[in-house]
Amino acid sequence: MIPYQFLNGLIIASSGAVEKTAEAAHGEGELQTHVPNLLTFVFGPEIAEHYAVTFFAFLIAAVMIVCSFVVYRRRDMIPGPLQNVVEMLFEALYDLVYSMLGKQADRYIPFLGTLFLYIWFMNLSGIVPFVHAPTSAINMTAALALTVFFYVQYIALTRLGFLKYMHHLAGEPNSAVTWALVVINFPLHVVGEFIKPASLAMRLFGNIMGEDTLIAVMISLGVVSLSFMHSPVGIPFQLPFVFLSLLLGTIQALVFTLLSTGYIMMVLPHDEH
Repeated sequence: MIPYQFLNGLIIASSGAVEKTAEAAHGEGELQTHVPNLLTFVFGPEIAEHYAVTFFAFLIAAVMIVCSFVVYRRRDMIPGPLQNVVEMLFEALYDLVYSMLGKQADRYIPFLGTLFLYIWFMNLSGIVPFVHAPTSAINMTAALALTVFFYVQYIALTRLGFLKYMHHLAGEPNSAVTWALVVINFPLHVVGEFIKPASLAMRLFGNIMGEDTLIAVMISLGVVSLSFMHSPVGIPFQLPFVFLSLLLGTIQALVFTLLSTGYIMMVLPHDEH
């Protein structure tokens, strides 16, 4: 639950963004799609615009690493609160991956589990005051999707071998008819391999960008609604959408991870599914 005083601080900090939103409505400026973040106040809006994604992506990764070390070093047979939370998350993720990959889950859960948690934390960071959600930028989601793409290709080449992978891309022909269709199936499957990361990147970017834009607009509307009173705060119209972002951010991280798991499953040898 986000403390109300932080929300008020966020509304106050967004008052500058309200002017830009109002100007954009009259065709005089650029529409503000994000609330100000920490870098905006420390270095200015131009620096924040260029480096916010990188800064907060590294910051979230650093927090995850520190938490992992703390839990690992303080692990006990009788787990504490933090260890309990980590174990519950791991168990839920493992069961999910195991339901798709079976006995191969142990090999791929480190990558898929880290992928889910990293995307999840980045998605939800957008509702934390003065933090920017890195996944609301297409370059971040594209980097994540390309990581999955290259990892899947590596698995395919190492587990199937080059010739079997080419056979897989050709549609696994085993008769005269299916061999005749190779000229159609092979290009389609190759194009499909490149479409997968594009769809992963665009889906995640579009949803998180939409959530951030909606919250920014609602904050601006809340400030404008009380501007005639010269109030230092506004009506928290964004509160319902903050809770909606919690749900949608979790769903998007889950969808990204499940699709990545499915791509891995499709390139594994059939007897290992």
